[in-house]
Amino acid sequence: MSKVTLDGNPIDVDGTFPAKGDTAPNFTLTNIGLEDTPLTAWSSKRKILNIVPSVDTGVCAASTRKFNEKASSLDNTVVLVISADLPFAAGRFCGAEGLKDVVTLSTFRDDSFRKDYGVAIESGPLRGLCARAVIVLDEDNKVIHSQLVDEIKEEPDYEAALAAL
Repeated sequence: MSKVTLDGNPIDVDGTFPAKGDTAPNFTLTNIGLEDTPLTAWSSKRKILNIVPSVDTGVCAASTRKFNEKASSLDNTVVLVISADLPFAAGRFCGAEGLKDVVTLSTFRDDSFRKDYGVAIESGPLRGLCARAVIVLDEDNKVIHSQLVDEIKEEPDYEAALAAL
């Protein structure tokens, strides 16, 4: 079990957070078309997993915008924004913001992602959501960068994630 904070208050996070050099666990999450989509859908691409509690919060929205901005200039790379948001909400957010260079995925049908990736918030007001994290994978799904953000209300280290690519 890991610990992060929300406004300085400790929050329990369950599961095993992937470390550099690990092979990322496979997953199947739901896209905005309500299709179950496995990690293998992007098997030949590098992947930035921008894991957020909800795109309906300021920091999550900011990280989604920032990675969308950077994604358009990265070769052979996809940005996956993963949250417990319903696909409708994620699609509405990206549409309203004009974000076309990220793929939103929801954990709402399969909760195993949260524990498999060590981002399962188990205590506090956000219990049931994903902790804020960024995991960068190479084309073979090896972890080349990972950050579990210590304070949920803070943005991830974008430069470190992008530098790993």
